[in-house]
Amino acid sequence: MEMLIWIGAALALVGVGMLIWCIRLAVQARGAAMDDGARRARLQRIVVINMAALAVSAIGLMMVVAGIALG
Repeated sequence: MEMLIWIGAALALVGVGMLIWCIRLAVQARGAAMDDGARRARLQRIVVINMAALAVSAIGLMMVVAGIALG
């Protein structure tokens, strides 16, 4: 079960990295000189990436918990 813990921790770190990347993208989008429609479309794409990052991170944390519970 140790392998499950390490894989889960790696997935959780990838998810956190993606979340940091989303924050960076959102800050850049807010500061960019563009019209409201383009900014809204860009932020909506960032929200999709953000949700995927949260899902990856949650799956990783579930794997860590399952590895600890089974180990």
